[in-house]
Amino acid sequence: MARLGGMLARLTEVSTVYDCSEPGNRAAGLAAAAGAVRSGRLVVLPTDTVYGLGCDAFDAEAVRGLLAAKGRGPDMPVPVLVGSWTTVDGLVLSVPRQARALIEAFWPGGLSIVLPHAPSLAWDLGQTRGTVMLRMPLHPVALELLRDVGPMAVSSANRSGHAPAASAQEALEQLGDSVPVYLDGGLSGENVASTIVDLTGPDAVILREGAVKRAEINEVLGIEVEVAG
Repeated sequence: MARLGGMLARLTEVSTVYDCSEPGNRAAGLAAAAGAVRSGRLVVLPTDTVYGLGCDAFDAEAVRGLLAAKGRGPDMPVPVLVGSWTTVDGLVLSVPRQARALIEAFWPGGLSIVLPHAPSLAWDLGQTRGTVMLRMPLHPVALELLRDVGPMAVSSANRSGHAPAASAQEALEQLGDSVPVYLDGGLSGENVASTIVDLTGPDAVILREGAVKRAEINEVLGIEVEVAG
């Protein structure tokens, strides 16, 4: 661990892990992460589910770098994290009533929503077929970064086929110096993936049940939501 200007950072050859439990180091880490995102590089950030590997959602080259770091192809599109409810309005074709209800009930939190994205957006998140998966995480470090840099393409911080990272150290062990900035927010909440609800068709469908339970979604929407598969 090195001390620079009173700030603690764990260093690898070209990567820096910022301990966000210390205010000065958290500020330095967030500044470094924002600079990395704006320059088309990757960052690892804590969320309320698992650690995420992220970049500028509108930088196609950065998204390709994210997929390469994970060892994954574009056939599994990258989700997008946002820092506020209102950000969604500029990203999707429309926000239906069911989506509004779910956002108000579970954001920030462990619910991802799939919607048709706005056709005017210049992004390439993989083979999305005109859709985008959106979530607002319940983690102060993640929210502060997202509110600074805007929507980020964020996938779980792990190599494809390996377990998602529950800590910055686990992410570092898997991703190494492919990521210049690691924000260490301690152990992730429940180390449980988000629940995914698809609202692109006539009926809501749960693609994956995770942090938010089906019964909770049923209660908010007032219907029995189908589960895919």
